[in-house]
Amino acid sequence: MIISHQKGIIALMGSGELTATMVEVHKGLFARLSPSAKGVFLDTPAGFQLNVDQLSLRAVEFFRTRVGKSIGIASYKSKEATTPFEAEKAFQTLREADFTLIGPGSPTYAVRQWQPSPIPDILTQQIEAGGCLVAASAAALTVGRFTLPVYEIYKVGESLHWVDGLDILGRFGLDLVVVPHWNNAEGGTHDTRFCYMGEPRFRQLESLLPEDMTIVGLDEHTACLMDLESGEATIKGIGCVTIRHQGAEAIFESGSGFSIDLLRGREIRKAWTHKSEGRMMSQETTGPADTLFWDRIHEIEALFHRGLEKGESKMAASALLELDRTIWEAKESLEATEFISQARDLLRELVVSLGIRLEASPENVTRWFAPLVEEMLDLRERFRKQGQWDEADAIRECLSRSKVVVEDTKAGPQWRLEE
Repeated sequence: MIISHQKGIIALMGSGELTATMVEVHKGLFARLSPSAKGVFLDTPAGFQLNVDQLSLRAVEFFRTRVGKSIGIASYKSKEATTPFEAEKAFQTLREADFTLIGPGSPTYAVRQWQPSPIPDILTQQIEAGGCLVAASAAALTVGRFTLPVYEIYKVGESLHWVDGLDILGRFGLDLVVVPHWNNAEGGTHDTRFCYMGEPRFRQLESLLPEDMTIVGLDEHTACLMDLESGEATIKGIGCVTIRHQGAEAIFESGSGFSIDLLRGREIRKAWTHKSEGRMMSQETTGPADTLFWDRIHEIEALFHRGLEKGESKMAASALLELDRTIWEAKESLEATEFISQARDLLRELVVSLGIRLEASPENVTRWFAPLVEEMLDLRERFRKQGQWDEADAIRECLSRSKVVVEDTKAGPQWRLEE
């Protein structure tokens, strides 16, 4: 294999590429490029999904509103469904880009579509020219020498195996397997770490790889930024990056970094420890304080969504206020600027979520008013039956001032809110 000597940036993300936790990461990547740099979102991994176009538009909107950059869409949903003209248009869009983001979907589907196409070469040339490739979630699985067939094993029940990856990393001397969702916990009662495989299955999968293969595990909402020019990798986000090689393991937390030579099998004996002897932690870790900060942020986020789901506005509002207070306290405690910015982005997201929920549920206003209005109308009826007309009229006027319209009918009083 010909190994490229020209350098750019390869950013691998465990998940969260279109969430608040990666906003500052994307901004930082664009800041390394020229002001006129063009960005593009490649839709292939989700090309088989009915909502693929909505996912692409969401990416464009995210970059416009959150990152402050306009990006285009390179649409190559499949080699069968894409016409020759559409394919060439997608290839040209990619060739003109300096920043390419590829995200969720099926890794094996993406590999099948890309292998007979010029896309792997185009992405390699982009990096060689000093550009940036961001491979997140499913796409991160495709760029190494082997790809984990997640859906086939986890959902369909196929036997444990690997498939050939695009090996874009191999063109830069990096013989790796990349595994996102390393710390996934969606299973709840069952182990879904290691990209939904769980530890027992993943140990078996490791044994199927060549003995000298290096595995890069990416926690969710975590990015490993490999600057091929400087030869340094930096960890961003809220989790860790784990590197495994021949029974040795190294773990690097957000804010730390390491030489890319570690991924090429150099300096391993000096920097790593055998797993049975304990885990190697980067000496540049951010410490437990950051973990405690994000634990608290996620607790508040969960409280907000619980309040929203239950229709308990007081709970949701209290969560927003608590999040605001926590951010200000963290700022006073000199928490990392990047984390403060990410937490503020989350606060804005939750406020928007609340607004969307209220806008989509106007009928809730009537439901909330109903118990009080019905009680007042019952009281009015009792006053009318007792000939206390002034009191009955006072209740009607009170309701009217509250924009509740009361109409007396043969079936009894009826009410509605003013438009």
